[in-house]
Amino acid sequence: MIIDHIKKVFYLPAKDADSVKDIIRYEAKLGGDLFGPVARGSRREFFWLDSNTWVWHEEWKDESGIKHQVTTRYLVYDNGIYKAQSNSERLMLSDGELMNFYQAVKLYGTKVVSSLEQLSARQS
Repeated sequence: MIIDHIKKVFYLPAKDADSVKDIIRYEAKLGGDLFGPVARGSRREFFWLDSNTWVWHEEWKDESGIKHQVTTRYLVYDNGIYKAQSNSERLMLSDGELMNFYQAVKLYGTKVVSSLEQLSARQS
């Protein structure tokens, strides 16, 4: 089942709060670049927060210079994966959204592991 696989793909034992925050910031930037370049003046992040939560965050300015931001939390439970934005209710992902989310998680894992291996090799 996709849900079980997603829950098992990532596990990071917490060493200390600062190093965990640094890792999350680093991974969020990598995840934000998964789907193409981020426009100048914009910010996009996609990251694994904890064993049940993934986050997609975007900030941008429209043609009028007004700043917008959207944060979507993906909540992984045994009975399904739900998304929540702002104060809206949690909605179960549709089959199409579930497959897109699964692909994003796989890409994220590949990119993060590869990047961390490169960093480790440079430090050796």
